[in-house]
Amino acid sequence: MTVTADLFNLFPKENPFKKAPWDSCAVVGNGGILAKSSCGKQIDSATFVIRCNLPPLSNGHEKDTGSKTSLVTANPSILVEKYQSLNEHRRSFVEDMQLYGDALLLLPAFSFRRNMAVSLRVLYSLEDFNSSGPRTIFFNPRYLNSLTEFWRDQGIRSLRLSTGIMMASLALELCNNVHLYGFWPFGTHPYTRQPLTNHYYDDRPVNKRMHAMPSEFEALLNLHNKGIIHLHLGECTN
Repeated sequence: MTVTADLFNLFPKENPFKKAPWDSCAVVGNGGILAKSSCGKQIDSATFVIRCNLPPLSNGHEKDTGSKTSLVTANPSILVEKYQSLNEHRRSFVEDMQLYGDALLLLPAFSFRRNMAVSLRVLYSLEDFNSSGPRTIFFNPRYLNSLTEFWRDQGIRSLRLSTGIMMASLALELCNNVHLYGFWPFGTHPYTRQPLTNHYYDDRPVNKRMHAMPSEFEALLNLHNKGIIHLHLGECTN
């Protein structure tokens, strides 16, 4: 697509990650393993906290998930389904975004052409309502291609990388110490053997046609075993 002058003017004029590297990053997935984990305080103690796909943080989840948010992603499918692509009333979306304070809101605007319009409506909605909420930023498409090629070389052959492994990759570039929470793609807890819901807040199934979650977890487990990341699967103790 052609980058017009108006579109170019929306791009950030300075690096939003100029304060990196941060000492510690917590990447918070939404896996059911987070429920009853008591990891909230430990997550919030990280210097930079990354969350995936506009997760709920209130109504009792805080003990397990914390609430501090430095960056949060928004999958366009969530914007389409929950907020009608922001084609109708947008106030509820803007109000919901207040939950994440002044975090960066990361969108894959240029991953597929169909994601472009809704991503721009997110940016315009937050600007139009003079929101004190998140600041919208977009993935560079070359970065997305490089990331896909890198993980394909590591054996992950899916139609699209999950948001979780993309954020774990980003954290490795931005942080000296990377801690992952809520990353467990299986239906049984590894320690207690209790059944788990897919997410800590619902049991909506993963899109297995798009993502290769077991392969991604194996790649992250290899990084954990090498001491490159810290993968938290049990309860957190203070």
